[in-house]
Amino acid sequence: MTTETELKAKLRKIEALFAGASSHGERTAAQAARDRIQAKLKEMEGRERAVEMKFTLGDGWNLKLFLALCRRYGLKPFRRSGQRRTTVMLLVVPSFANDILWPEFTQLAEALGAYLDEATERIIRDEVFKDIAED
Repeated sequence: MTTETELKAKLRKIEALFAGASSHGERTAAQAARDRIQAKLKEMEGRERAVEMKFTLGDGWNLKLFLALCRRYGLKPFRRSGQRRTTVMLLVVPSFANDILWPEFTQLAEALGAYLDEATERIIRDEVFKDIAED
């Protein structure tokens, strides 16, 4: 059973991985990792032009996670009139989106999804009925 503390530590480790952390102290410092990723973004912006990219996210949890991740790095997600709630537009350097933002998002979403599935099953077993098997 994963605890919330363990999930938070895992999320910090994922961020450190994409920041290119090299020392133990750096891997444990979420702010240092965030600063490194923002520095990478600035460096990429100096080499290539930002383009408008469209992201389609399957559900509300992933949408919230993706929006928070974008805003963490100073990006400004938006939606055009008439677009679905799960669509996000972003003016971003393609290499940053493809090499850092999207891979980090998918790993974070996987970790969060596993935690939420585990918590949901535990609550249903404890509060509704112990047998949750699908027949």
